[in-house]
Amino acid sequence: MWFAAAVKWSCSARHMAVAAAFARRSPSISGTTLQTAQKTLNTPKFSTKTHRSNAKTFRFKMAAMTASITAPLSGVRLNVNKNSVARSAVRSGRMLTTAQAKGYKNSQLETLVSSTPFDNFSFAPIREAVVNRAMTSRYFEDLTKYSECDVVISGAGSAGLCCAYELSKLAPDAKIAIIEQGVAPGGGAWLGGQLMSAMVVRKPAHNLLDELNVPYQDEGDYVVIKHASLFTSTLLSKVLAAPNVKLFNATACEDLIVREDPVSGRYVGGAVTNWTLVSLNHDTQMCMDPNVIESKVLVSSTGHDGPMGASGVKRLARLGMVDAAPGMSALDMNTAEDMIVRNTREVVPGMIICGMEVSSPTPCPQGLTQQCLLVLSPGNA
Repeated sequence: MWFAAAVKWSCSARHMAVAAAFARRSPSISGTTLQTAQKTLNTPKFSTKTHRSNAKTFRFKMAAMTASITAPLSGVRLNVNKNSVARSAVRSGRMLTTAQAKGYKNSQLETLVSSTPFDNFSFAPIREAVVNRAMTSRYFEDLTKYSECDVVISGAGSAGLCCAYELSKLAPDAKIAIIEQGVAPGGGAWLGGQLMSAMVVRKPAHNLLDELNVPYQDEGDYVVIKHASLFTSTLLSKVLAAPNVKLFNATACEDLIVREDPVSGRYVGGAVTNWTLVSLNHDTQMCMDPNVIESKVLVSSTGHDGPMGASGVKRLARLGMVDAAPGMSALDMNTAEDMIVRNTREVVPGMIICGMEVSSPTPCPQGLTQQCLLVLSPGNA
């Protein structure tokens, strides 16, 4: 149906070349039809000025041509009854020729070209309250189920999603909750450097791409994915399909649950959560208390230092549980990405850091490629 719509859109003097190009893409278009289209393109009388003065003739000939192009593609069969054109849902392989099209009025041809099998479609009726209950009942069921988890992952960028993916395989019975403050998970992994499309991944992280069936170009020591979004969307679909993983997006990790153990001292016991929009407006509204998710382990993967990054480590620094969180140094890929892998660790009891958040408590240079976020997530560590 996109073909018919595109050809209809092309029915103007300045877009006729596009219509002919669309026609060439279909193996069912006859050579005669293409010759007619090309001849029409080369006819001087179809200049812009002449088109305005001969609009009716132009519209008729273009409608005839497009009808002959689209009829075998759209599954429309013509039934002629006293100058009426009726559509049939029965698919017909017979092509409507230009000569046949001349037997119909302009308005009838326009109806034919613009009609689709969905013109009279109607969904089954549903009440708004039914939609409400379908969403809220499931969401609050998830909140209840995941109020106590084995693992909470704060941040659904490439490192957090890789962590969730690996854990879903290694521990299929574990309850894993992902907290993502944005509406759209994926962090910065929807694009490459400087908002460009391609993603560069150094080996051996290509093994994960092979497992996910993400195609790439092999350049020796590294591979290139044609669009970063291809990797991120594929990984995200695997994570969301895992039966033991729940993503709470548009939800902020406002704080950490920190408990005191008489022997080992303080440890992290979960996440303090709130709607992101509430978290962003604490200074503009009255106090709005949060919620909590208890966990045996919290994985903080909130990215490198910045306005919204490294929030887990920054909180530990304010609590005095780590010495400081100075943030990452200047860019040096060959140093940075090895350091990120080596320093993925349990930074305090109950809390693991991974991805670029590792660069905050252990200052390391900035990198550009993605393998340090993929090759060694906590699930693989």
